[in-house]
Amino acid sequence: MASREFLKILQSARLGDVSAQQNLASAYLSGAFKTPIQPSNALIWLEKSYLSLKNQVLGKASSSNEEVADTGAPSLQILGMLGQITEVPLAATVNSPAFFFGWQSFWEIAKARTPDSSAAQWQLADLLLHPDKKDLQSQLGTWLTKQNDGRELSSLRKIAKDFLLDLAETESPFTHSAKELLIKLQPKDEMLSSIWNSWVADKNEDALLRAAELGLTVAKLTLGLKLAQFVELPTLDKGGKSNASLKRAAYWLELAAKDGDRDAWFALGEIYRRPQFSGYNASESDRCFDRAADLGHAQAQFRRGANLWRKREKVEEKVRGLQASYWIWQAHQQGVPEAKELLRKILENVPNPKGNNWYELATFAGEALNHHAEHKLDEEWILLCHRLIIANQFNFSKTELLLCEIGQLQHEHCVVVDLRHELPKILPRLIQIDTTQQRRSLLAAGKVFAGNESGLEGNLRQRRYRFDRVIEWLTATFSQDQAVA
Repeated sequence: MASREFLKILQSARLGDVSAQQNLASAYLSGAFKTPIQPSNALIWLEKSYLSLKNQVLGKASSSNEEVADTGAPSLQILGMLGQITEVPLAATVNSPAFFFGWQSFWEIAKARTPDSSAAQWQLADLLLHPDKKDLQSQLGTWLTKQNDGRELSSLRKIAKDFLLDLAETESPFTHSAKELLIKLQPKDEMLSSIWNSWVADKNEDALLRAAELGLTVAKLTLGLKLAQFVELPTLDKGGKSNASLKRAAYWLELAAKDGDRDAWFALGEIYRRPQFSGYNASESDRCFDRAADLGHAQAQFRRGANLWRKREKVEEKVRGLQASYWIWQAHQQGVPEAKELLRKILENVPNPKGNNWYELATFAGEALNHHAEHKLDEEWILLCHRLIIANQFNFSKTELLLCEIGQLQHEHCVVVDLRHELPKILPRLIQIDTTQQRRSLLAAGKVFAGNESGLEGNLRQRRYRFDRVIEWLTATFSQDQAVA
């Protein structure tokens, strides 16, 4: 059910309020005010906002000369609104009524060379070129034909390819994604395929070198590993390879790394650590390992996490061990054996809520929430029921149950129980999120707490008093039901 604030914005937007129309579009993109995320609806309201602003500009331009000078304000608003359009996932709106407006706007922004141009260029390139979006590209070609746009899909794809090359060469939030897409679009013509197959089938070293020179990323990587005498990744042969061979290996691995290959980054990290390499550089080695970890290399992630844990006393972070646990957890998800043992040292593990102290009361609280309309629960009681369920899932103490900030508990891999805002001497606890039920409980509680005022629950004394009343009511109400059952 839509919130009151959302309905107020919707009413103002329908009356033509430009600001409300843009706020409504933002809500459909972000899910604010408990609004379902609907990019198509967001685009519809952005189109209405654009037309309203455009009419303002035209109206002022056609009025007296004194008023024409004021047209700058709506024009600036239009530019700001066009920037908001780039937040819409264009591919998700292909069949929507406002797609024509979005399509034209994205091209206009992409060619304008404004701060928002890179976002528009990336979305157009991804939509028109990504090999996994062939169905959408086919629909787009049919749509262009019906529109009598005068432009063919093939010509637009050439422009999008130029956008992609520019994004890959300039520093922007989309540089890495552009490089990855370029890798997927590397030429797979018969000549290059036959050259690579010659290496795979016959181990023809001339073919491997030729494929690398032609720009095939996997060939660059393979050649670099071979020159460095890497037996396999991530295990390395630590034999005494000459500095000259290591230099050549580093050259090809750097080329593969620039293409976004994580194995190449990891191998470079190892090379920079080899004492016989003239370019030995521990800092550069760490940078390469970190880059490999960012790209999802399991061993690099474990190495990064282990280093952060070893240096935890020197690392500046709000909650000690949180960064380390994240990277070790990522490695654990990919099956690195050593990660499981180290993770146990950092994160507490409570996967079985039935063995926790709050299990019975949490069960009663779940029953109460499932029938809250029937029991006419106050908002404060609903919040406390969610606290009971969370406390059971993660085996909280009573103090943690009452004082924890529900909205700040969840991180991707763990729960951070930090009471230092009330009890400065109590150190934070890190608890691993192990089960789907734990995630569901956090999600449900987070939604409820996000929609309520921060001061609704009162101070600790008020919470304790309410806690006793709620526990007494839950026990009296639902223990009887269990006994009857």
